[in-house]
Amino acid sequence: MFEGNRVTAHTRSRYPIFQSPMTWIARAPLVTAVSKAGALGLLENSIRDLSVTKREFADVRAATNAPFGVNLPIRYLQMDPKEEDAIIGWLLDQGIHFATTSAGDPTRYTRRLKDAGVVVYHATATLRGAVKAVDAGVDGLIVEGAESAGIRNPEEVHTFALLQAVREAVDVPIVAAGGIVDGRGMAAAFALGAEGVTMGTRFVASVESPVHINYKRAIVDAPITGTIMTDNPPRARSRGLRTPYSVAVAEGTRERALRSSTIEMLYVQGDVENTSGAAGESAGLIHDIKPVQQIVDETIKGFWREIDRLAALRR
Repeated sequence: MFEGNRVTAHTRSRYPIFQSPMTWIARAPLVTAVSKAGALGLLENSIRDLSVTKREFADVRAATNAPFGVNLPIRYLQMDPKEEDAIIGWLLDQGIHFATTSAGDPTRYTRRLKDAGVVVYHATATLRGAVKAVDAGVDGLIVEGAESAGIRNPEEVHTFALLQAVREAVDVPIVAAGGIVDGRGMAAAFALGAEGVTMGTRFVASVESPVHINYKRAIVDAPITGTIMTDNPPRARSRGLRTPYSVAVAEGTRERALRSSTIEMLYVQGDVENTSGAAGESAGLIHDIKPVQQIVDETIKGFWREIDRLAALRR
C-alpha cells in the first residue's frame, strides 16, 4: 500500500504514522495499541529511570510482535550520565531497530545508535536543527510545527511553511508533526514533502490512552481556539488547553505548577480546571474519543480518499 515509502521501510510498520512519545502517556498500553493497528508506537523515555524503561519495554514486547520504536530525549537523559548510558546500553542489548532522538544535539547519540544498526530519526522544530541533524548522520527527521502541543520555542514556524523549507534543504525522509489528526491532514503533509506523519493530541483522546477521561473530553470539547501559549522559563513556551488555570498563568496572576503535579492532578485525578493538559491546535479538529485501531484505519482511508480526489483533478 505504501510501496517505495522510505518511512515504512525504516520502521517496518504497515503505515507511515507515528504516535508521539509523550511523557507518561506513551507507555505500554498506548504504544502496543498503536503498533498493533499498523502504525508505529514510540515508547517515551523521559523519566531517567531504567526500571521504568525495562518494565514498559517488556510489556510492549509481551503484548505484540508488531514493530515499535523508542524515543531518547537528549536534554533530559544527559542530566544523569550514568543513567543515560545504562538506558541506551540496555536498549541496544534488546536489539531495538528504530529510535528517535529529541530535545538536544543529535550528535550525542546518532553514531552510537547507527553503529549498533539502529535507524535514527531526530525531532526538530527548526530548519537549522533539521540541517544539523542530517549533517550528524540521522536517517530521517520528525519536523514539528509550532501548532504542536507541549514545550515550544517562541520563534518556531508552523507546519505548512516549515515542511516546505526543510524539504528544500534536505533529502532524508520527513515525518510531519503538528496539526494532523486525520487523513486530510496526512495528505496535506505529503503534498508538502513529508513521507509520514506524527499524531500526539489525537492519540491522547483515544480509548487506550492512560489519561483521565476528563482530559480526553476536554480535548474533544476544545474549539479551534481552545489552546493557549504560556511562558515556560527560562526561554521556552508551552501550548496546552485553554483553562482558567492556563489563562491565569498567561496573565501572570498564577504560578506555573510543576510537571509532576500536572501528571497527578490531571492525568490521574482529572482536574481540568486547575491544570492545562498539553494539546496542539489540532484539538479543535478532534470530535470523538475513539479506539486507536479506528483512528488509524480512518486516517489511512481518509488519506487515500484525498489522494484520489486530487488525482481526479487531472482528468
